[in-house]
Order: sequence, then C-alpha cells, then structure tokens
Amino acid sequence: MLATKTRKPRIRDAEATQKRILAAAKQEFAKKGLGGARVDDIAERAKANKRMIYHYFGSKEDLFQRVLEDAYVDIRTAEQKLELDHLDPKDALERLVRFTWKYYLDNPEFLTMVNSENLHKARHLKKSKVVQDISRRLVTMVDTILERGVKQGLFREGIDPVQLNITIAAIGYYYLTNRFTGAIIYELDLMSRQALDTRLQFNIDTIMRLVCK
Repeated sequence: MLATKTRKPRIRDAEATQKRILAAAKQEFAKKGLGGARVDDIAERAKANKRMIYHYFGSKEDLFQRVLEDAYVDIRTAEQKLELDHLDPKDALERLVRFTWKYYLDNPEFLTMVNSENLHKARHLKKSKVVQDISRRLVTMVDTILERGVKQGLFREGIDPVQLNITIAAIGYYYLTNRFTGAIIYELDLMSRQALDTRLQFNIDTIMRLVCK
C-alpha cells in the first residue's frame, strides 16, 4: 500500500518537471534557435537538473524535436476546435484565415521555431510521424470546405487545398516574420493596431478572391 501511495506523487512530480523543461525549452529555442540554445540555460530556466533533461528527452536535438512537435500539435488541435464544418463555406474559410492570423500574433514563438527548423532543412520534422499525421487533418479540413463551396456554387472548381493552405499561412507568416525590415522599407509601423487590422482584412479579401466565383 505504501508503494502505491508514493507512486502517484512521484509520477505527478515527473510530469510537472517535464512540463517545466518543455516550457523552458520552448522559450530558449524560440529565442536562440537550436544552435544557440544551451541545455544549461534550459535547465536553469526550468529549475531542473540538467541530468533530468537528458533522462527524459535524450539529447538537445530530441528535446527540440519534441518542442517542435508540441508546437505543431497545438496549432493543428486549435484548428480542429474551430468546427468549421458547421459553417457556411465562406464563413468557414474566413474564420480559418482570421484564426491563422491571430494564432501567429499570439504565438510568435511558433514562427521562430518554424524558421529555425527550416534552417536545419526540416531534419527533425522528417523523423516525426506525429506532425505528418496531424498535418493531414488541416488539408482534409480545407478540402472539405472547398468541396462544400463548389457544391453550393460559391467557389471555383479545381482549387488545390494544399496550395490554398500554403497561401493562407504565407500571407500572415511573411508579414510578421519580416515586420522589422518591412517597417523600414515601407516606412510604416506594421505592428500598429490599424496596420494589423488592415492587413487582416487584406488577407481575407485575397483568399476570398482566389476561391470565389
């Protein structure tokens, strides 16, 4: 009985430690990338022993892959919770565009993590069945919206859901990852409330003009 009583607190302690490590690693990798992040700094931020990081996650590379997987799972899970199948196709597509924009704004570390992984030619994502499986859901979801729109005579036929997904991501991603250089080039505060609202409306209009008859 004593072993049973002590096991649950130990399990909870282990889970709490892993969560702290993952949260700390997310911040460090987002700030410094895989190459710049140090396990010592992650351990200090997580208030954990460096040995525990290697015990739970194996290596810095493996920890980065786990953080990256969690980041993709988070956005894909949030997309599924939008329940777009219950909406008019136009409303569903607009909600997805709005969601993507807001998610990028609320989770800037996601963008920097993606940037970092691209620098490494996606070598971690290539090994991740988790990301591959969950990402297919987004393509299926958008394909379903397009099919419903075509059947209702709202959308053009033959639109590739993969290309549309890429465009929805790109029109928000580029704006935000290039906001500093863009502010100089265009002499505009791209992160002001007015500029952000204007950009969101432009994104929505762009996608609708691509798909609507």
